[in-house]
Amino acid sequence: MQQHLLARRQAPRPSRFHAFTGFVTAAATAGLLLTGLAPGAQAVAANPYERGPAPTNASIEASRGSYATSQTSVSSLAVSGFGGGTVYYPTSTADGTFGAVVISPGFTAYQSSIAWLGPRLASQGFVVFTIDTNTTLDQPDSRGRQLLSALDYLTQRSPVRTRIDASRLGVMGHSMGGGGSLEAAKSRTSLKAAIPLTGWNTDKTWPELRTPTLVVGADGDTVAPVGTHSEPFYESLPGSLDKAYLELRGASHFTPNSSDTTIAKYSLSWLKRFIDNDTRYEQFLCPIPRPSLTIAEYRGTCPHTS
Repeated sequence: MQQHLLARRQAPRPSRFHAFTGFVTAAATAGLLLTGLAPGAQAVAANPYERGPAPTNASIEASRGSYATSQTSVSSLAVSGFGGGTVYYPTSTADGTFGAVVISPGFTAYQSSIAWLGPRLASQGFVVFTIDTNTTLDQPDSRGRQLLSALDYLTQRSPVRTRIDASRLGVMGHSMGGGGSLEAAKSRTSLKAAIPLTGWNTDKTWPELRTPTLVVGADGDTVAPVGTHSEPFYESLPGSLDKAYLELRGASHFTPNSSDTTIAKYSLSWLKRFIDNDTRYEQFLCPIPRPSLTIAEYRGTCPHTS
């Protein structure tokens, strides 16, 4: 019994130093955990329009993104100012509203010629409206007005208007529709992004534009040769503007009418960067992409400032 009591008396007690050390260790661990959580919270606060998981080269080249999508047809009889079309949109509303893009076809073409871009971009977190024009012969200035009419319909009267942030809008178009996207951006400087795809327009200079613009040309284009269309478009944009020129290698004027990974990859990155202010996509635009099997040339202003 005496031995047992003696052992108890001799057993060392935790010192105040050990208790303090334990407290510091626990506090440090908690601090590390909080620090680990902070970047995500800060990212949300700094970029509230980020949508979807962190991008990778594989994800931006994929034919579909992380969002399930639906689509709805818009009859020309139900709208004015343009010829109707198809709206593609993410089915989930859990992430809040999305930016929106309207896309115009080219001369003598219908929305079916650019329809592949609808689900591809929508599945990455955009509402996308591929439109028909009033007539297939409409010129770029008319197509520009129609792109803006379609945006107004999309944000004000369409069934998906509550899914859209009307302050985050962009325009795209092929050929004369591409020329129309420049016209639309000239008229509405609040647009966040413009992407003319092998664009055609008799107006070659665009110093008035204030919208970040990605000009896409094709080295084999004989309808709107880059030397008389895409290159002058790009070079005439203000030097202070976030802008880029992508010339596709081994491509024709009609390459944007079929699913194309290079077009999708850089169009998506441009829309994400400037409509969503999602700087996670800056890595695919800056440093400037190098020539490759699909890129003949790429020029741009880096780093971007918008």
